Amino acid sequence: MRIMVTGGAGFIGSHIADAYLAAGHEVLVLDALWEHGGGRRQNVAQRALFVHMDIRDEAITRIFQEFKPEIVSHHAAQASVAISSRDPVYDAQVNVTGLLNVLENSVRYGVKKIIYASSGATFGTPERFPMNERTPQRPESPYGITKMAGEQYLRFYQNERGLDFTSLRYGNVYGPRQDPNGEAGVIAIFIGKFLAKEDVRIDSDGEQTRDYVYVRDVADVNIASLDRGSGGMYCIGTNMRTSVNEIYRQLAEVAGFEAPIVHAPKRPGDARDAQFDYALAKKELGWEPRTQLRDGIRETYEYFKDALPVSR
Repeated sequence: MRIMVTGGAGFIGSHIADAYLAAGHEVLVLDALWEHGGGRRQNVAQRALFVHMDIRDEAITRIFQEFKPEIVSHHAAQASVAISSRDPVYDAQVNVTGLLNVLENSVRYGVKKIIYASSGATFGTPERFPMNERTPQRPESPYGITKMAGEQYLRFYQNERGLDFTSLRYGNVYGPRQDPNGEAGVIAIFIGKFLAKEDVRIDSDGEQTRDYVYVRDVADVNIASLDRGSGGMYCIGTNMRTSVNEIYRQLAEVAGFEAPIVHAPKRPGDARDAQFDYALAKKELGWEPRTQLRDGIRETYEYFKDALPVSR
């Protein structure tokens, strides 16, 4: 199949593009390479076509017309909760207006299906755990709001325009290629600090929890979604909660030393806890996470140990 991966030079998108290529598909990566978004040209495999373009650009029409994608894996986004809280207008421009540009062109040029990167941030802080597809969505950040709005647009385009979709509500994705200098992605950020022998910042009391899912497991669910999950929305996680303090402890064990800790206040828009029941994804997509957190952290640490200049 011909697959367009928006945001395919980014952390998650590049692993998905690699998985599609490995499965024998023809892949076009479209990415704005925004400095705060984690998109890097070196993340794009040589076998993939690459277009440097923002999803809001009207010229995207030409790319749809020429490449004629059958599937669009939509991973381009403003994905930082902190940035969305500081600049909700920009967040909506990318995550809503940009999505609509992709959807309109998908309908116009015969795309069969959108695979949409949604987020657990759409839930906010629920009353009970684990979260599943029936959990009420009460987002607490502009980022969560725009991702929830995106899901509603997908429903509209399926019902009114015949464009199929599968929406994947990710937990905290981590792994190689994540930006260690960004504002999101605590595992990558901590690893960068450990390797540079710098202080590690822990917000609040450090007991806030997340459901950490390895990026290659996320790539696997994007493969499974190519021909399954029509009109479905799925929680993608491990059904386990892990605190920031526990992430620090596991990294200290891998690194062989304890980096100094600096405590900071809670960040605006951050939910306290998260845990995702993936039972529906297992039942309907045939997917379940395979990577244990300890193994994933070790693999990610070794990747950055080789990749970051501070480690040489």
